[in-house]
Amino acid sequence: MNPWRFQANPEVYLLVAFLIGAYIYMVRAIGPVTRRHVACFTGAMVLLFVASTWPVHQLAERYLYSAHMVQHMVLSYFMPPLLLLATPEWLLRALIGDGRTYRTVSRLATPVVAGVLFNVVVVVTHIPGAVNASVDSAVVHYGLHVLLVSSALLMWLPVIGPLPELRMGIGATMIYLFLQSVVPTVPAGWLTFAEGTVYERYRQPVRVWGLSVTDDQQLAGAVMKLGGSAFLWTIVIVLFFTRFETTRTITPSERARPPASA
Repeated sequence: MNPWRFQANPEVYLLVAFLIGAYIYMVRAIGPVTRRHVACFTGAMVLLFVASTWPVHQLAERYLYSAHMVQHMVLSYFMPPLLLLATPEWLLRALIGDGRTYRTVSRLATPVVAGVLFNVVVVVTHIPGAVNASVDSAVVHYGLHVLLVSSALLMWLPVIGPLPELRMGIGATMIYLFLQSVVPTVPAGWLTFAEGTVYERYRQPVRVWGLSVTDDQQLAGAVMKLGGSAFLWTIVIVLFFTRFETTRTITPSERARPPASA
C-alpha cells in the first residue's frame, strides 16, 4: 500500500471542467463580470480541485482522518464563500428565477434554517457509521460531499450571498458567524479526547508521516476546532471594525478641520 501513488479522479476533472465551461458560457451569453468575480471563481475552482483530487483525496479517503478534516474545511468554509463572491446578482437570479426555486432557496437561506441545516450536516458527517460508509462507497462519499457543499452554500448566503434581500446586517452577521463556530467544537473536542480508534477504516498498517491513529484523530480535532473557528472569528473581527468605522462619531475638531486641498 503506497499512499503517495498517483490515482486519477476523472469525475472531479469533468466536474471542474463543466463548472468552468458553464461559468464562461453564462458570462458571455447573459452579462459581464468584474475582475473580482473572476478571481474569486478561479480561487474556488482551485480549492475544489485540490481538495478533491490526488493526493488530498486519496489521503483523506483511506489513510488520514486529519486529511479528511482538511478536505471538509475547504469544502465547507473556504470554497463556498469564494463561489458566492464569484457569482454576480444577475447570474444567481438567472439560475433560480423568481418562482418556486427562488422561494425554496429564500426559505432555506434564512439564518435559522441555514444555520441549523449546516450544523446538522457537520455533525452527521462525523458520525463513525457515516464516515466508515463513505470510505467504503464512492457514491456515499461524493453524496456526503454534495450535501456538505450545498448546506455550506446555504449557510453563507445570508452573509455574502449575491441577493441583497437575503443578506443580514453587520451586527446580525457577527452573531450568526459566532454561533456557527460553536457547534463544531463538540465533535472536535470529542475527537481530541477520544480513547482508542473512532473510525476503524483509518486503522491502516501504513502510517503516513508516522502519525498513529490517536495522533491523527487529535490532529483532526484540532483542525476542526481551530481552522473553522479561527476563520469565522477573523471575519467577525473584520466586520466589527468595519461597523465601528462606519458608525464612529465625528468629533467637533474633525468637523472644524478644513478639507484638504486637492
